[in-house]
Amino acid sequence: MAEAAAHLPPLLDRDLSILAFNDRVLDWARRDDVPLLERLRYLCIVSSNLDEFFEVRGASHLAATHPELQLGAQSLQGLQAIADSARTMVQEQYRLYNQELLPAFEAQGIRVLSHGERNEAQRRWVKAYFNKEVKPLLLPVSLDPSHPLPQVANKSLNFIVHLQGKDAFGRKNEIAIVKVPRVLPRLIRLPDRIHGDGVTFVLLSSVVRAHLADLFPGRGVDQFSQFRVTRHSDLAVDEDEVVNLRTALRQGLEHRHYGAAVRLEVSANCSAQLSDFLLQQFDLPEQALYRVNGPVNLVRLMQLIDLVGRPDLVFAPYKACFPVGLPKVGAIMARLRQGDVVIHQPFESFDGVLAFLSEAVDDPHVLAIQQTIYRTGSDPAMMNLLREAVRRGKEVTAVVELKARFDEEANINWSEQLESIGVQVVYGVVGLKTHAKMLLVTRREGRHLRRYGHLSTGNYNPRTARLYTDISYLTADPKITADMEQLFVHLASQNPLPRMHRLLVAPFHLHARMLRQIEQTAKAAARGEDARIVLKMNALTDAALIEALMAAGQAGVRIDVIVRGACMLPAGLPGQTDRIKVRSVIGQFLEHSRVFYFRAGETESLYLSSADWMNRNMMRRIEVAWPVLDPVLRQRIVDECLLAYLHDQRDAWDMQADGRYLAVGRERPGPGAQAALMARYGQA
Repeated sequence: MAEAAAHLPPLLDRDLSILAFNDRVLDWARRDDVPLLERLRYLCIVSSNLDEFFEVRGASHLAATHPELQLGAQSLQGLQAIADSARTMVQEQYRLYNQELLPAFEAQGIRVLSHGERNEAQRRWVKAYFNKEVKPLLLPVSLDPSHPLPQVANKSLNFIVHLQGKDAFGRKNEIAIVKVPRVLPRLIRLPDRIHGDGVTFVLLSSVVRAHLADLFPGRGVDQFSQFRVTRHSDLAVDEDEVVNLRTALRQGLEHRHYGAAVRLEVSANCSAQLSDFLLQQFDLPEQALYRVNGPVNLVRLMQLIDLVGRPDLVFAPYKACFPVGLPKVGAIMARLRQGDVVIHQPFESFDGVLAFLSEAVDDPHVLAIQQTIYRTGSDPAMMNLLREAVRRGKEVTAVVELKARFDEEANINWSEQLESIGVQVVYGVVGLKTHAKMLLVTRREGRHLRRYGHLSTGNYNPRTARLYTDISYLTADPKITADMEQLFVHLASQNPLPRMHRLLVAPFHLHARMLRQIEQTAKAAARGEDARIVLKMNALTDAALIEALMAAGQAGVRIDVIVRGACMLPAGLPGQTDRIKVRSVIGQFLEHSRVFYFRAGETESLYLSSADWMNRNMMRRIEVAWPVLDPVLRQRIVDECLLAYLHDQRDAWDMQADGRYLAVGRERPGPGAQAALMARYGQA
């Protein structure tokens, strides 16, 4: 393998790969076979993803112009490549919105009227609404030496105005800023009496734009534009220096909305004078400017889906079945004593996990419950169960990851609530995010203690459990549960982690074991034995693992990688990676499960994991992977999570030798993996 490694091709660009993933998501907004309001939803999802991309990744490309970020300066040439790709996607978003979705809405009796499209009665109503509901909350700021540019919050709606004439003191202050409060609704429904059939809306930005002159009496408005600035929002806290991580993060959250600017969005017809002024004020290069033909924040249009109330224009409701491996009434722990259980979410319901926890809470023989919390959302079901467990005198420990990106505030609130009800809350290991998903129940059975565990590829979040594909694994295996207990002790005490029997734990064993699995498979191929690797994950960006895969492919291993998002492995290059195929599946549900399959001759291994193959997951997080040893369960996972996706002819995209992705079976679509699983497990 060392000789082959010398001829490995360069890796693909990570950021361009992330943007390419978002283009695949955007394709759902193009598809005629997708319900109309769902097409809008995917359009909004892409906008939200782009916001996060710039908030997290954009700063590294601007480090040359923002040296205070200290994130490793990259050239403006790299920034230009990212900007060109993102700008092309943004242009396509607004083309879809203006030329396809708005006309399709109109055909369904759903209208979003601009000022020019409103009749006289509608304009009168909008003006009255502006004067009553909007104008009292607006504070126009005219800029002069004593009134510099006001603080503009991250992703907030604002207007810049160029004024004629002079102010009340005879000064020619030409530029003014109008900040639009977030408390105002971005979509306003017009009363039925002033429009025809169907429903009609106006955008808040359109309402403000039509009445800007009213904010500056006696002065003419000759130029204006809406604008939105995106700021660097990745919290950085030196855990070695802070005394109280929770307090430090809360203080950091107060400043998140005002980090360094990384992107500026303005109206398509914004004058160069105004856009140049804003670029200068925010210390941004020309590459950071995005002109948009519509509202600067498409994400807020997601509200339209609920406001319209048209079930015929969204996906038919899907009701997952209760997990087939669990009894519907109680006795879950008794079932686990017979063998492990797999739950394939969201095709099978997350209710099975809640039922397991509920049974543990109700069982008087259960002494302790331990759980990791990464992203839980706002659903109170799990909090209520933990509260009841404390009330019944059980020892409850929660390992809360405060630094879950963009969920920091929710997790701080969770930790405070848990502590207030008597839960022992710990925050894991300094410098490492706790990303592992574990729930451990300790029960007295006769003279012995027995443990029951739940491991998952996804979070303890009942809402996203209905939207993400994940694998939940319930077990009473004494070696797995003993490992889980040792890991909980390690997270709380930070004592050395003892030898594990079943679990692979990052940053200690997981990376090295995956490299060894790849190498063993390559050696089998070199001996002429059957050698196969199939991997499913959300992202593949770790250089060492990618290079090991490419070397294994050159040694004769047949490799399939199913990667939802960023993938830096260049597949299909003749003579270099032609035994490797990369596929991405974008479906109705967000693909989130991580499954790693290896076959070396007669030896077959399959692991489930909380970790993607990224350097941060392998080296800077607490992650777990665990083997599936039951041959029946292993085959089920292979069939449902790997083979079904390799044969998907509806929602799949295959990477080409040049790094581009081509849609599979779009002209004559065949079966889709998610649709097949919904049909298998769904309830009428």
